[in-house]
Amino acid sequence: MSTINVNGIRAAVKQRSTENLGLLVWFKETTSDVVCLQETRADDDQLADALAPVLADGWHLASAAPHVKGRNGVAVLSRLPLDAVRIGCGVEEFAAHGRYIEVDTAGLTVGSVYVPTGEAETDRQLEKERFMAAVGERMAVLLARSLGDGNDAVLCGDWNIAHTENDIKNWKGNLKKSGFLPQERQWLTGLLESGWVDVVRRAHPETAGPYAWWSWRGKAFDNDAGWRIDYHLATPGLAARVASVTTERPAAYALRWSDHCPVTVAYA
Repeated sequence: MSTINVNGIRAAVKQRSTENLGLLVWFKETTSDVVCLQETRADDDQLADALAPVLADGWHLASAAPHVKGRNGVAVLSRLPLDAVRIGCGVEEFAAHGRYIEVDTAGLTVGSVYVPTGEAETDRQLEKERFMAAVGERMAVLLARSLGDGNDAVLCGDWNIAHTENDIKNWKGNLKKSGFLPQERQWLTGLLESGWVDVVRRAHPETAGPYAWWSWRGKAFDNDAGWRIDYHLATPGLAARVASVTTERPAAYALRWSDHCPVTVAYA
């Protein structure tokens, strides 16, 4: 299973791609059975058109289009049929924002999540925190169900929060900025204390990174001055089945087709 913020689906498959590079090539090579996308910046028809070669290969697509043109947008693709699709996390304010989609496939619930960027001490930050609260409520339901009947779930995506100092290279310079604010980090702590598992961090305890986002600007990528904000948060039963974790960092800046890279977890 993989998660990737594509930073615009059409750019990821065209403008930033070459014959041997890009999202479509990645799909040809991935061994993942489920892929969560964020920041597609496309409506449902545009997304399906951009992913036409992938769908022709037999993948099944569910998507939540953004309510503002050119922003947000999330999707899930699965090699196996989708038994159910739910758009939104249950709160009317965010129902049409294109930030949360949930599917049932192969006996597993999978969510693709794109948390707002936010901006400290502004209305944008308050909106981000309302969205966090809404997602948290949905996650409590999924966790309780998992613990009750064993129906496991995993929420993948761009959470726009670096949880600890090990999740951001320049943590000292971001202490008062959205993405590393105390209340955001505490919210993630609360999710983990409730039972959700950050499976990438479990595989890389007490180490810096592995980062999965780097600014396009300057030497951020070359210096590995990144953020780890792309998570797989899994219920305990599923987390116990993790076989491998891979952060697919490109070998060079010129090989990037997004400012994020895929984060892939194999579950046994």
